[in-house]
Amino acid sequence: MAKKRIVIALGHHALGTNLPEQKTAVARTAKVIADFIQSGWQVAVTHSNAPQVGMIHTAMNEFGKQHDGYTSAPMSVCSAMSQGYIGYDLQNGIRGELMTRGIYKSVATILTQMMVNPYDEAFYTPMKPIGRFMSAEEAKEEEEKGNYVEEVKGKGFRRVVASPKPVSIVEIDIIKAVMDADQIVIACGGGGIPVMEQGCYLKGASAVIEKDRAAGLLAKEIDADVLMILTNVDNVTLNFGKPEASPIGRMSKTEAAAYIEDNQFESSSMLPKIEASLDFIEHGRNRKAIITSLEKAEESLDEKAGTVITEA
Repeated sequence: MAKKRIVIALGHHALGTNLPEQKTAVARTAKVIADFIQSGWQVAVTHSNAPQVGMIHTAMNEFGKQHDGYTSAPMSVCSAMSQGYIGYDLQNGIRGELMTRGIYKSVATILTQMMVNPYDEAFYTPMKPIGRFMSAEEAKEEEEKGNYVEEVKGKGFRRVVASPKPVSIVEIDIIKAVMDADQIVIACGGGGIPVMEQGCYLKGASAVIEKDRAAGLLAKEIDADVLMILTNVDNVTLNFGKPEASPIGRMSKTEAAAYIEDNQFESSSMLPKIEASLDFIEHGRNRKAIITSLEKAEESLDEKAGTVITEA
């Protein structure tokens, strides 16, 4: 009988925001992932990269300004670099945890490119902030390069980039091959590197893909049974932040769609998670999506914790 497959999407809480924090967080996260593998699940891991890609983008741009002969790095390159160093820590952490349990499986990070539509409306309304705050003079220089900036009152100016929807995963055949071999794959990190076709070649786009949407697409493409999105809260909550706030343990896709219509979910945080979950569920049978914290991940599989979203 074929093993069940799960895509685990790691949020900031599971990774930390700098190198020392990441080392500590990954050690904790690797134990949870190893528990799933030990229980017989085929696991694909994806992850956020917002603090890391911002740090790389700032570092590369500042270095380029201060040293002749060096240039700033485009967003696509910064995204690739973040995939590499987060994947490095994750794959070694998971491998080590498995070996201590006598489980000998390979763990591979696949540098993943995500095809986007060049006519996606998101390119006309960039919203994702990236990098450090700038002065008015620096912001003007960015605009002269064709980049978008926005002013944050009391803090200065910040570059913003588009967040288009992912259309397809370029390396999906390689990812499937690793999964079919019953090994562990880390892919689509930070939403993947957004690219567009130019003839036979791919060109990086100045954008950041929402990692939850990428996780949902990955789960669809490998025909996963479960999409698990780990975040910094235990449950999805209605009326979040209000006195009448109410955590949800389970909801159908119809109920979830109604909550979206009622504007229950913040567009920059919970909404992409819900939308990715619905898209995943609607394109397969007997699937379920789970939104919860790292600490409640294992309990949520038995619906003893977290928010479980199902067909009915």
